[in-house]
Amino acid sequence: MKINCDLGESFGSWCKGQDELVMPLIDQANIACGFHAGDPQIMENTVKLAIENNVEIGAHPGYPDLIGFGRRPYSCDLLELRSILLYQIGALQAMCSSLGTKVCYVKPHGALYHSMMKNEEVMKCIVQTLSSLPFQLSLMVQASTEHGKHIDIASSLGVKLIFEAFADRSYVDHNNLAGREIPNSVKHDSDEIFLNIKNMKENHQVVSISGEVIDMNMDTICLHGDNESSLLALEKLHRVGL
Repeated sequence: MKINCDLGESFGSWCKGQDELVMPLIDQANIACGFHAGDPQIMENTVKLAIENNVEIGAHPGYPDLIGFGRRPYSCDLLELRSILLYQIGALQAMCSSLGTKVCYVKPHGALYHSMMKNEEVMKCIVQTLSSLPFQLSLMVQASTEHGKHIDIASSLGVKLIFEAFADRSYVDHNNLAGREIPNSVKHDSDEIFLNIKNMKENHQVVSISGEVIDMNMDTICLHGDNESSLLALEKLHRVGL
């Protein structure tokens, strides 16, 4: 099972995350495309870092909200959403093409990701946008009990889905991520994060805050590079060879 991480989320002289330490430890890099974080030079440098470490590159587009880091609700119609996606994916693809590589998949960021998982019309719009491109891109979505419905939407337009679970975030019952306003929604215990990764890899399961064991169809595990505990868990993962 692969490990993915959101990277390239610095902006100008403002630095976020530990990309150079994280990149050698992961399989897939979700690179910010300038709307919620990132800028042209940071995007290009992050692509170069991914190439150096043989890491698969994904576009990480968000709503146009640098101040709110793309985590605030944003209202737009589906035509605008399509343009927002094309603009960001196209920018990253140009960076990749100039360096002899390519974008392999798309993982929406923050509020856009949550909109996609809650609103079927948003999911359809994203899938339709990807299917309209002259190159093939997969779509990374949250592993869910509704994965059959999501597969139907994507497969009807020839788009492959990649299902992810989150090792450094807490789950509430019925397979939902805990909101960031809930205590311990972001985990900061590296041993707990490591055990979550181990359980996901070996059993394809997560455990909710209440103790509910949730079986999941997952292809990749997400960790956040700006979380020091996640980096420690990743380092341990490599030391023990999991």
